[in-house]
Amino acid sequence: QVLLVESGGGLVQAGDSLRLSCAGSGRTFSDYVMGWFRQAPGKEREFVAAITWSGGVTYYADSVKGRFTISRDNAKNTGYLQMNRLKPEDTALYSCAAARWITTDQVKAPDRYDYWGQGTQVTVSS
Repeated sequence: QVLLVESGGGLVQAGDSLRLSCAGSGRTFSDYVMGWFRQAPGKEREFVAAITWSGGVTYYADSVKGRFTISRDNAKNTGYLQMNRLKPEDTALYSCAAARWITTDQVKAPDRYDYWGQGTQVTVSS
């Protein structure tokens, strides 16, 4: 069992930055691929970013590439999502997730993740 707790969300203006954190506990954090997903009201959950076990490889949705950066500190059992140049369309509930057994072509699929946090709300005003 892995417990994930997100923090760092809030209300910001377009162009601002936020850094989300995902604190993990329970099992060895470094054994899991970590992903960030978001869901806006009335929309499906969508992939934002993912990072491999050691942090050596990262993946991004086209909509956030160049603006968001995913990272992790396995010594602290924590993952991060640095979000820059935020846009109103980034408004959503952001959740982190952990996957124990996943291939690189599956990292964008939410049903491949084993554990989820409760999410943290990000609201970007225009």
